[in-house]
Amino acid sequence: MNTAFDRRQLLQWMGTAAAASALPAWAAKDNRLWPQDSRVPGGVARLSLGPASNRPTLSFNDAPVLVLGDMIEWTAIVGIPLSTAPGQYPLQPKADGQPREIMLTVQDKKYVEQRLKVSPKTVDLSPEDNARYEREAAHLKTVMTSMAQPLPMAQELRMQVPVPGRRSSSFGLRRVFNGQSRNPHSGMDIASPTGTPVKAPLPGKVIDVGDYFFNGGTVWLDHGGGLLSMYCHLSQVDCKIGDMLKTGDAFCKVGATGRVTGPHLHWSVMLNRAMVDPALFI
Repeated sequence: MNTAFDRRQLLQWMGTAAAASALPAWAAKDNRLWPQDSRVPGGVARLSLGPASNRPTLSFNDAPVLVLGDMIEWTAIVGIPLSTAPGQYPLQPKADGQPREIMLTVQDKKYVEQRLKVSPKTVDLSPEDNARYEREAAHLKTVMTSMAQPLPMAQELRMQVPVPGRRSSSFGLRRVFNGQSRNPHSGMDIASPTGTPVKAPLPGKVIDVGDYFFNGGTVWLDHGGGLLSMYCHLSQVDCKIGDMLKTGDAFCKVGATGRVTGPHLHWSVMLNRAMVDPALFI
């Protein structure tokens, strides 16, 4: 097949009502480049927006959605918050100045429960620790809503696993600490010895470095367009805010700081301000 010729031919079809439905199979993006499509709470939806001369815009849960592709075919990469109830959600992408409506259907998913024993002071907080937690939560909210990096033009969103080791806890687990229910697990835990280097899974900018009550030593990376990642319980941080990292760059080390039961890396991925399952990106 002469792909260059066919793409030019497809461009001639654009602007017609049939263009979106007439896209041939080869025009779809390589599934290996993007996160898996999983339309459940904590998942990621890949929604076709069809052709347009300019990148479409849309939002979900009042957060701008990552849109990738080209004028032949644009795709929305939508992060679905864990708190999302199953059902249908209308989205209104706007392309070439014209709004339209598409439907996102979210299916139910049951996450298993995990019971953990930790230091009582990390569950029943003292007034001082609670005040510290609230200060940190307010700061982290500003980090999580940042979109410092521009929308990436590159199509590669599949991530390298940041550290070798056994997955000791998966995303979405219903956490029970010392018999008390807490928020579901918002990332993936990878068991690895203290001091193991952690490597950037994608190019990114360091946007936050800190030592937090629950998360311990922590680094946030901004990969662009509302795609962020977080690394917690670190024993050492070898980067600073503003550093630009390439895929595979070592920037911190595994530890057991914060609320933990042993050394491991807690790795979270956030997309359009929703924590989503990192496993969908690897």
